[in-house]
Amino acid sequence: MTDKQDSERPHVSGSSTPPPEEQLPKGVHETEEELREHWYVGSIDQGTTSSRFLIFNGEGDPVASHQIEFENLYPESGWHEHDPLELLSSVNSCIEEAMRKFVTQGNHPSRIKSVGITNQRETTVVWDKNTGEPLYNAVVWPDTRTTQFVRDLKARPGADKLQDLCGLPLSTYPSSVKLLWLLEHIPAVKEAHEKGTLCFGTVDSWLIYKLNGGPSHPSGGIHVTDGTNASRTMFMNLHTLQYDEELLKWFGIDTSKISLPKIVPSSSATDFGTVTEGVLKGIPIAGCLGDQSSALVGQCGFSPGQAKNTYGTGCFLLYNVGTKPVISKCGLLATVAYDFGGGRKPVYALEGSIAVAGAGVKFLMSNLGFIDHSSKIQDLAESVPDNGGVVFVTAFSGLFAPYWIDDAKGTLFGITQHTKKGHIARATLEATCYQTKAILDAMEKDSGHKLESLAVDGGLTNSDLCMQTQADISGIQVDRPAMRETTALGAAIAAGLATGVWNELEDLRGVNQAGRKVFKPKLEKAERDKMFEKWSQAVEMSRGWVRESTA
Repeated sequence: MTDKQDSERPHVSGSSTPPPEEQLPKGVHETEEELREHWYVGSIDQGTTSSRFLIFNGEGDPVASHQIEFENLYPESGWHEHDPLELLSSVNSCIEEAMRKFVTQGNHPSRIKSVGITNQRETTVVWDKNTGEPLYNAVVWPDTRTTQFVRDLKARPGADKLQDLCGLPLSTYPSSVKLLWLLEHIPAVKEAHEKGTLCFGTVDSWLIYKLNGGPSHPSGGIHVTDGTNASRTMFMNLHTLQYDEELLKWFGIDTSKISLPKIVPSSSATDFGTVTEGVLKGIPIAGCLGDQSSALVGQCGFSPGQAKNTYGTGCFLLYNVGTKPVISKCGLLATVAYDFGGGRKPVYALEGSIAVAGAGVKFLMSNLGFIDHSSKIQDLAESVPDNGGVVFVTAFSGLFAPYWIDDAKGTLFGITQHTKKGHIARATLEATCYQTKAILDAMEKDSGHKLESLAVDGGLTNSDLCMQTQADISGIQVDRPAMRETTALGAAIAAGLATGVWNELEDLRGVNQAGRKVFKPKLEKAERDKMFEKWSQAVEMSRGWVRESTA
């Protein structure tokens, strides 16, 4: 960056005053609303299949964006990895291109007030504290290489007490078991552990660390995370929002040998540092939320009883339970919804996770060649009037909440000579809807309240057929916003709250409310129950496919 460009570096004060070169003529004043319209917030959205950078205005509308898909690696059956350096480079490339579009529209870079980050949560990254280089590929959240490892852990004394402390059951899902696997199997990780130079983090920690300059930073590297991401490790006490000595001891984590990221609020003007290079140099990173919490924030689900479901690669349903965690008795996860600091209490959620949603559509496209683009799934599904008796249990990585069946495999039932591609397409969409209903039923039991409406977002919500099917199967109305970039918006909201773009949650009540479409149930309860009973039968029959032979 030249000296001139550096002198025009974006203004990052916490005040609402525009930088000097852009102040209004003397005597001309903007209202608070007009002033906020002049501020913008950037949002890094780092997902399972792509990275994106979006820029939102003070009304919560996206004005520029760029997206890059990257390679997903599957070195062995059940293994799922990313190259951490490719994640970083894809983020940087998205920032550069989105900012180019932003400036082309006539906007000044100094109007970017701050940047938020939202990320895939349990995906685990390990790197060396001295070099800042990754020691292995990132192990992605649906990876199932730890299946046997988890079974062994479940047999250890105290395993049944963990969920009361951290909110999560033992499964292949959390980042804790991924870290233990890396420590046991990867020589470079073992070596760094013995030397005391091993850094552990989820994708948010990795990106924040590198965007701040890594080990070249004066502090030696900003190594932080927020409660929404830390609550997915099984190392954090859900009640204190700090690492728990009992949990660390149970997993055998020695913090003198492993550097864990410091847990800070999800919204902070200082804790996440600033971008040190590129077009955003000097801009504060002021927000951090795991992707599903970020989507709840982007849907403005700030009141207890509100819920959202994100239909992405997987499917994730969060239900706001207020300022006290609810430990599920029905197979759900207890997690941090958001922690905005500033004297506000952290807010918790019940969560149900489905491993395969959009990934099922991609399977039909990439593996079976049913369609040449995911957007054509609705046309294929509508080529037949119903599923023709086909039920598809899409347990490619086992089944998550509320079942937690780790020995299931993807299984098609009801195939006859009558079966066509359209029937399987419908059954693929229905699989996500059935699993969502199972989670909703569990949430009703845990919370004692039945939801009246479900806010939705994510790629699969583009299908009216899928959303109507969801309403029919679940028996509640489905509420879809016109602007569906809710995950990225949530991170922008967290950053904007920390830097004066918005002052309080009340300022956000009208964000993303225009143009919403509501899908109301059309099926009778008896028919809905009959369909769900058939689905439940298929789930039971899918068990046991990865058990070792005893012969």
